[in-house]
Amino acid sequence: MQAISTMSKQILNRALKIVGFLALFAALAASGANATTAKSVIVKKHHVAKSTASKKIVSIRKSVRFETGIKRRTVVYAFVPAKPSFGQIAGLHSVQDPLDLKSSVALVIDQDTHEVLFSKNDQAVVPIASLTKLMTGVIISGAKLPMDEMITVTQDDVDTEKHSSSRLRVGTTLTRGELLHLALMSSENRAAHALGRTYPGGLATFVSLMNAKAKMLGMNNTSYAEPTGLSSRNQSSAQDLATLVNAAHGDPMLRELTTSTGYQVAVGNRTLQFNNTNRLVKNPEWDIGLQKTGYITEAGQCLVMQTKIAGRKLIMVFLDSAGKLSRLGDAERVRRWVESNPVADQKVRISASAKQING
Repeated sequence: MQAISTMSKQILNRALKIVGFLALFAALAASGANATTAKSVIVKKHHVAKSTASKKIVSIRKSVRFETGIKRRTVVYAFVPAKPSFGQIAGLHSVQDPLDLKSSVALVIDQDTHEVLFSKNDQAVVPIASLTKLMTGVIISGAKLPMDEMITVTQDDVDTEKHSSSRLRVGTTLTRGELLHLALMSSENRAAHALGRTYPGGLATFVSLMNAKAKMLGMNNTSYAEPTGLSSRNQSSAQDLATLVNAAHGDPMLRELTTSTGYQVAVGNRTLQFNNTNRLVKNPEWDIGLQKTGYITEAGQCLVMQTKIAGRKLIMVFLDSAGKLSRLGDAERVRRWVESNPVADQKVRISASAKQING
């Protein structure tokens, strides 16, 4: 009898959970909440004292509470709507293009002739996330600092803005070359921050050099606040980023590190395997000379590349793409378009100048 009673309680508790979720989603539907909201549910459960009250649903908006003769269970649902990107706020995603790209900002140019083949909101100034690390690499490489110098990750390198995770624990010591490799290939935030922090003159000097280099290259719509890209204050336009890709492509070390498919580093008694954040570098259909990915909520999914398609050296920039893989899908769409169209027809320019973001 005791076993049956225990089983009955378990069945009842499961049934209550199902009822709760049904009520929850009914409330969502009634309030017009979308699937994105439903996926970002944070659930906290609290078990409290026994109660003899009859089963009832107390609330189905911000909390769902059930009361039974066995015990009272409170389940609190906190809904955290997906934060829109700067491009979404500015309405850049409403701009349509013939290739149906998911990126709200895009630019494709011929690296040799500088001819613009495809342009979409290319002057909009938006956050660029970890595309920032490409400039970090340019500064480190250009400084000719010892690549075998040992640098230790400290608490100062821990992300306090987005609270992102890292496999490089505080106290990890690697060479400057290893940190640069991880920053460019795997977009390792602590690696990039440590590179800027240990630069002669310190982090402030390093960021000043990043901005000075941007001005020198003619990237007049670009500003950097730190070396990782975690800050949404790191902003640029597709035109400026194409300029940066062209300059970085002239550095053999940056070409090698950004297109490396994988890299291992020894950390204490462990060997850590890091992989490239851009799966296209492993795709035999692509000939990529330099690349960098990036993502923070404010920037959306971002990608820049130097690549060769149909015998032409191209620079591609995709910013504020809506889905995790959509930036790669956009690159594939452009590649097929370039391969299937005569050179004379390869020119599309689309702009939403009235809706550009300026800071």
